[in-house]
Amino acid sequence: MVDTSLYAAFLVAAFALCVTPGPDMMFIVAMGGRGGPAAGVMAAFGVACAMLVHSVAAALGLSALFTALPTLYHVLRWAGAAYLLYLAVKAFRDRSVPGEEGAPAGPGMRRAFWQGAVTNLLNPKVILFSIAFLPQFVNPGLGHVPGQLMVLGLTIVVMGFAVDGSIGLLSGKLSALLLRSRRVARGLNVFSGTVFTGLALRLAASPK
Repeated sequence: MVDTSLYAAFLVAAFALCVTPGPDMMFIVAMGGRGGPAAGVMAAFGVACAMLVHSVAAALGLSALFTALPTLYHVLRWAGAAYLLYLAVKAFRDRSVPGEEGAPAGPGMRRAFWQGAVTNLLNPKVILFSIAFLPQFVNPGLGHVPGQLMVLGLTIVVMGFAVDGSIGLLSGKLSALLLRSRRVARGLNVFSGTVFTGLALRLAASPK
């Protein structure tokens, strides 16, 4: 269904993209830092599921709506920035220490999953990336272009989850070792809030 030579080139390019630190990876590190290994992995899984949605949209041609409806791009961009700022405010206001009586345990697994998924889904840059990147490794002469796009999309989703999940697990384990005092816990919350704020500003300021 896919061109083997193009697919080999795609694997190299996709791996380079997955291991390069970016907004999703920083978000996952922040989530793992606040919630521990499980939260980091579930945030990565949420991002992966959102990437799968983007891949399906690209295969069906739905992502081309941004070309016809530029307003949709800006609506998603501002919605994503607002959501990240909301997460930043929550992190900055959190002064609890995990393990203390009555203290929240940070983002749970379900919340980490949904926050990762929503953050990725509301980033129109990811949709535009799917439009620009995946078709470069499609051979129209083989036919079944939507099927080729889906194979490529599934590949980068699995590869991305393997990398991001490992990052989330490691950041969570490291935070579990560091969360021994109120000062460290507060520092991790400030770090998470700063990351969320930076991602929000980056998304809001980025042109189409």
